[in-house]
Amino acid sequence: MTQITWVIEQMQCAVQQDGETDVVITAAWRCNGVDGDYAATVYGSCSFTYEGGSFTPYDQLTQDQVLGWCWSSGVDKDATEANVEGQIATQKNPPVVTLPLPWASS
Repeated sequence: MTQITWVIEQMQCAVQQDGETDVVITAAWRCNGVDGDYAATVYGSCSFTYEGGSFTPYDQLTQDQVLGWCWSSGVDKDATEANVEGQIATQKNPPVVTLPLPWASS
């Protein structure tokens, strides 16, 4: 069974925006999957627009909170995890292999 782990690797911030400081405008994320000796990853980034209202100071943000922003801003969590699982399935059962030439001696 594939164990999936999501991580936020980096965030870019606007220094000042709408009276707030260190406003996250981009988050780089990675979805990792491991199944025994097999591993796969998908990565990307997501941009945000702060439009006032509820604000969490940068030093109080959690990874889960920022991942939630990514998923609600267009990152398809289920499709991304399926992609990772598909990569691992292909590693386990490759559809194309390179065999030694039948006339080559070993």
